[in-house]
Amino acid sequence: MSATPHPQKNRAPRRVLAAAAGLATVGALVAAMPADAHDRGHGHGPGHPSRTVDVQLLSFNDLHGNLEPPAGSAGTVSETQADGTVKSVPAGGVEYLATSLRTARKGNPYSVTAAGGDMVGASPLLSGLFHDEPTIEALNGLDLDVTAVGNHEFDEGATELARLQNGGCHPVEGCYEKGKKFKGADFPYLAANVTDEKTGKPVLKPYTVWEKNGVKIGFIGVTLEGTPNIVTANGVKGLKFHDEIETVNKYAKELDRQGVKSIVALIHEGGAPASSSYNYDCDSPGAGDGISGPITDIAKGITPKVDALVTGHTHQAYVCTVPDPSGKPRMVTSASSFGKLYTDTTLTYDRRTKDIVRTSVESANHVVSRDQAKATDMTALIARWNTLAAPVAGRPQGFISADINGRGSTSPEKPLGNLIADAQLEGLAPEDKGGAVVAFMNPGGIRSDLVYAASGSEGDGVVTYGEAFTVQPFTNMMNVVDLTGAQLVAALQQQVSGSNQASPKILQVSKGLTYTLDMTKSGAERVVADTIRLNGEAIDPAKTYRVAMNEFLAGGGDGFAALGAGTNKLVGPSDLDLFNTYLAAHSTAAAPLDPPATDRITVVR
Repeated sequence: MSATPHPQKNRAPRRVLAAAAGLATVGALVAAMPADAHDRGHGHGPGHPSRTVDVQLLSFNDLHGNLEPPAGSAGTVSETQADGTVKSVPAGGVEYLATSLRTARKGNPYSVTAAGGDMVGASPLLSGLFHDEPTIEALNGLDLDVTAVGNHEFDEGATELARLQNGGCHPVEGCYEKGKKFKGADFPYLAANVTDEKTGKPVLKPYTVWEKNGVKIGFIGVTLEGTPNIVTANGVKGLKFHDEIETVNKYAKELDRQGVKSIVALIHEGGAPASSSYNYDCDSPGAGDGISGPITDIAKGITPKVDALVTGHTHQAYVCTVPDPSGKPRMVTSASSFGKLYTDTTLTYDRRTKDIVRTSVESANHVVSRDQAKATDMTALIARWNTLAAPVAGRPQGFISADINGRGSTSPEKPLGNLIADAQLEGLAPEDKGGAVVAFMNPGGIRSDLVYAASGSEGDGVVTYGEAFTVQPFTNMMNVVDLTGAQLVAALQQQVSGSNQASPKILQVSKGLTYTLDMTKSGAERVVADTIRLNGEAIDPAKTYRVAMNEFLAGGGDGFAALGAGTNKLVGPSDLDLFNTYLAAHSTAAAPLDPPATDRITVVR
């Protein structure tokens, strides 16, 4: 039984993977199939099931608790039109995601829904205020069957992750609704490569097997091995994170021994397609030619026992075929982020071999359009939690005259990054608050934009607590530390060297710090050391500077070992508190904040 088409744009034709495997003709393709594999849907006589059955795999990743449609650029996807132009399409929101998934499942009796991690964490206030219980509740309503853990599942530590899985009210804040106890996830979280340091055992299930009418598909879930580098130290305390390839291969063998021959890996690590358009063909000119990044090496190293890879983490959209170690093409997918896309993959299951017929795999990403009907159960869920959040969420914090882009900015220096760094410097500059002379903000900690258009009834230009929380949802505590000038320069160089050389992480800097970033050079030399100035003066390598940053950076996160070497630490308020204080002090309805100039980092390309 073939998957029933549904009304979405850019449905990809069935991938002729045989061509990439060196089969030049249709006859060769048929000959290469297992006997009778091409008879799908015809059966083997009256009363006998078909030898093959199409299993629909629906997948998404990096939801990050975005229950409501994301605002600004975070709520759009790029779509390439027939004439080559690129159109920005509004997308996302679980009311629409639920409708999309339910529509896609129609006519597909064998349908399984999986996710690639970061379902929670760095969430907007509607979910984050309640430790992501609303998101788990929504995912249960979406009939999610399984997900891998992502790095953000560890933001609040393994104990809190276990509570999200197993249920129970929050240990500090208790139950949020009278008479209601949080039930936990109906679906398994998989954490095959995350083990307890003491026991050596996975902190959650390493794999699960989905089964229907004798059809079995195993799912193995892993997060990126580098999770400790991008999560606060408290979040990963007592845990070990292992190699993705070795872990998946280990459990693929285990599943194979159990007779489970069809396997999908859910991997919270991703790649970078050559185009940002969700409908870009990343198999052009050849299989997997249009994608780069960590997932390509991972895909090439994972055993051929695994039939497809659902990935995430990079928030990109791609549907690619990357060769496995035997050279055979294998589907690797990612569906952007925030519930804006979902992937529909057809896996043709051979009942005789119990394996996937790789030459019959097809896949495509689809927009979660806001032009379709909302799922009423999700609307009710959002309304219920919004009622609980309203006293906090709608409180005005400040005023802006135009959009101030953070996540939506593609420049190394982001207007919202400058605003946040300035807020941190101002709040921590007084001697009794730390005596900071400069502040650094990690770009990954800026989770959204400040949008001028009203999100509710607050009015245009009003920044509410909920909107500020969406920008900085981690509520990291601020630190002020001593760094030498040499360490400060080393930190700037670490933006573009070491673990950040392939994918630079450009710190957002407070006013007064200026330098040149020469992208025509390589490694640490991209930061032109003799151009670094603080309030017009060259950095003295031997001098001690008081530097403000959040606790994540102060712990050496994101590859900034030099920042982690700071001494004489003073712990201040949270980053969100400083941000809101700055907004209140520097804006009124009559005199709103303008987007800051981006003239601190001179970029040479």
